Amino acid sequence: MTQVTGAPAVSLEKPRVSRSRRRWTGLWVGVGLLLVAVALSIAVGSRSTDPAEVWRVLWDKDDSSTSIIVHSLRLPRTLLAIGVGASLGLAGTVMQALTRNPLAEPGLLGVNLGASTGVVLAIAYLGVTTPVGYVWFAFVGAAVTSAAVFALGGAGRALTIEKQILSGVALTSVLGAVVWAILVTQREAFDRYRHWDVGSLSDRDTSAMLPVALLMVVGVVLALAIGGQLNALSMGDESATALGAHPALIRGLGFLAVTVLCGAATSASGPIWFVGLAVPYAARLVTGSDNRWILAYSLVLGPILMLGSDILARVLVAPAELPVGVVTAFLGAPLFIALCRRRKLRVL
Repeated sequence: MTQVTGAPAVSLEKPRVSRSRRRWTGLWVGVGLLLVAVALSIAVGSRSTDPAEVWRVLWDKDDSSTSIIVHSLRLPRTLLAIGVGASLGLAGTVMQALTRNPLAEPGLLGVNLGASTGVVLAIAYLGVTTPVGYVWFAFVGAAVTSAAVFALGGAGRALTIEKQILSGVALTSVLGAVVWAILVTQREAFDRYRHWDVGSLSDRDTSAMLPVALLMVVGVVLALAIGGQLNALSMGDESATALGAHPALIRGLGFLAVTVLCGAATSASGPIWFVGLAVPYAARLVTGSDNRWILAYSLVLGPILMLGSDILARVLVAPAELPVGVVTAFLGAPLFIALCRRRKLRVL
């Protein structure tokens, strides 16, 4: 009798151990791929350089042209790609968890364009020209747009995926009209904005990146800290409350994390599309629905996607370069179409 009752416990434990092992294995593989992507980002560019020479000057800085390229261009660009990728990946994960919408993404729901609108207003009317100046206005734009999408899309009990997507499309259209109405009437603002708007990691003011990087760290820590609470929220407000969670507080912290992450990333690199959609989707294929693991994977997969896209942007049309935002759009658009063509988009 003891053996009979004990048998199911063994059979239930094996899948649990197997899933945990798969998650850890996948995460360590991701870390390995991230290290490879970092190495390639430093070694590969639109200008051909000897890998051995790159490795030498990386640790022994001198006045050679290779050293200048590595330390002044490629290394800062690599670090920026890591920060932007992690920020957008985590922001997409938190947005999808809060809205229970598998298509929620900062770009698709208009949050990136909201941040862009704040930047345009700062450039056009306040003469702001640096990422440190952009970031505060990007925060305001991202926050207002996030609040509008969550409200119009019925975040919470009245949640519908269709309403959120339509709200994002509508707000994107309105904000796009506002942006271009300003730019076509102010040539100087257009000249400053057009380089930032394409979504690029090159030619950024590295001296102004430290405050933006610190804000990214704050957003990352905040997003990772609420992973377990997001799991509770996914079961509904009543169940979350019964488990000791506070739904209103979780939504407030999640909203703050999305705003900080999107504002910092967008102010640093310009609008980058589809990273926040593709990264959580890829993570969920391995981890399942546990947001703690999805967030951990997003912290690794986001930088991998950004670094890979940036490397492609450098070599596809060498010696010229593509904006990295163009590459991520080409990679992410087919995924978005495939998800939309599913017969049923279930709530997360």
